[in-house]
Amino acid sequence: MTSSSFSAWLRAQPSLAGSAPVLDTATLPDEPHVLFEQWVRGAVAAGVAEAHVATLSTVDADGLPDARALILKDASPRGWAVAGPRASAKAAQLAAHPVAALSFWWQPIVRAVRLRGGMQPATAAEIAADFEARPESARVGLTSADWMLWRLVPTHVEFWQGSPDRRHTRIMYERQGESWHREVRGGETSAPAQGAASRR
Repeated sequence: MTSSSFSAWLRAQPSLAGSAPVLDTATLPDEPHVLFEQWVRGAVAAGVAEAHVATLSTVDADGLPDARALILKDASPRGWAVAGPRASAKAAQLAAHPVAALSFWWQPIVRAVRLRGGMQPATAAEIAADFEARPESARVGLTSADWMLWRLVPTHVEFWQGSPDRRHTRIMYERQGESWHREVRGGETSAPAQGAASRR
């Protein structure tokens, strides 16, 4: 298949083939982790397989982006938690450049979430607890000293819901000090920018 025919083949593939849930932008929560929990629980209820799997993007020593899929461990006001071996490439990259992005794609409900910010290591007790919670088979050959847990503390979180007419809805949360600023774009109407949505 030539490049041009492959390009045509790609363009012919269906997109936005899922069925989006009803989205009421008038009742959005003030903090993004609350909306995230609503969306991921909704994705699981709608039959989305492995809705808790995310793509974690980091930066390597040469400044090049790197990415891999992993399981989300938690989402709270403290951040979105992920884990992995201390000897992994992501651990080395995060030690050198403690910033990252997470992205989720739930095709059956045409929804995506992406966030970016700084990465903070969890406490030793939290790391040990996460390691002990892993299946026994996943702990073979490792100890909690070999394990790591981080929290991505986002400065930006975007919730995206697709529409066949391409009038996609974007709900954006931007951190402003200890507060969140929320804005809705696209969809049937564009909501005006709002002030500080919350304080912690």
